[in-house]
This record gives sequence, C-alpha cells and structure tokens, in this order.
Amino acid sequence: MSRGKAILLAFVIAVALIAVIAASLLHNGVSSRANPTALETMIARKARHMAIPSDARRLRNPVADTPDNLHDALLHFADHCAICHADDGSAGTMLGRNLYPKPPDLRREDTQKLADGELFWIIENGVRFTGMPAFGGEHGSEQDSWKLVRFIRHLPQLTPEERMEMDRNNPKGPDDREEEQEENDFLGGAPVQQKPEQQHHP
Repeated sequence: MSRGKAILLAFVIAVALIAVIAASLLHNGVSSRANPTALETMIARKARHMAIPSDARRLRNPVADTPDNLHDALLHFADHCAICHADDGSAGTMLGRNLYPKPPDLRREDTQKLADGELFWIIENGVRFTGMPAFGGEHGSEQDSWKLVRFIRHLPQLTPEERMEMDRNNPKGPDDREEEQEENDFLGGAPVQQKPEQQHHP
C-alpha cells in the first residue's frame, strides 16, 4: 500500500472513530434525562482512574472503624450527601436521578472496589464534568472525609433503623417541616425541633 493510501485510510478511520464517539456523547441531544452509553461510562471510568494520583490510591484510612466514627459519618452523609446519593447510597433522589451522568450507586462493586485512598481523593477533590464537587480544604477536615469513606464501606449493610435515623437528619424544606409538624400534632407529640445548621461537607 502506498504512503498516500495509508494516510487516507488512517484519516478515514480517525473520522469514523470521532463520529462514533460524537454519536455516543450526543445521543438525546444535551438532555440530562439520558443515561450514559457504555462507551461514555468506560471512557469516564478510565479518565477518573488516570486522574487520581497513584500515591492517593495507596493512602490508608487513619480513622478507626468504631461505632462512634460510623455514627458521625452517618449523620454527616444524611445531612450533606444524601440529597444526591440518597440515604442508602442508591442515588435514587430527585437530584440524583436527574443529574448527568447519574451519581453511582455507592453500594455496588464499581464503587466498593475502589481503594480507600481513591474514595477519599474523590470526596476531597470532586470529579470534573459531573455533579460531584470538591469538598476538601476550607469546607471541612480530612478526618470528616475519612469517616465518610468508612460509611461508604458500610452502605451495603445499612440497617432499616439507620435509614430511619438518616431520614430524620436529612435537610428539610419548609413544606417537609410543615408536614412533619402536622403529623406530629395529629399524633399529639411535642413540636418538631429543627436541627442546627452544621458546617461539615459531604
């Protein structure tokens, strides 16, 4: 094959590859209701893996796996992370279902097989082109992030009692608080106490 034909063939293959990638990325236009294609998912996971520094992957969780630390993280997750990730980590919330790409189900193998250091790095630094912001530095302490790593590991074993406690600690809008108060009044309970604002991060 002549050099000119080889260059032309390489050009045609490159254009075809770009067309396939563009079709994959632009399916359903710019709607966030669509689900990422398998190609997008594979590219995004590879890009995330390459973006996390190798020394971050080797980090070990310095926070002890204790009931107190797990409880702190449960409350923190409920108040700051569950709005997108849901109390159980499924991402089955109004925001989670309508982001593009959707937040991952934190209980599944794709997340659970990540190293502790990778989960910590994602919490601290976020992930570009997704709804996951960076929460390191000024927003909270590294210890909070390491506790959240412990809680993410616990999500597959979350109990109904823990979910109920999380639900009580989810952020509530005025309508939610009013509905809670009406239910409480009907049952003859004490006024519903609003929880104080906290300065933690997801």
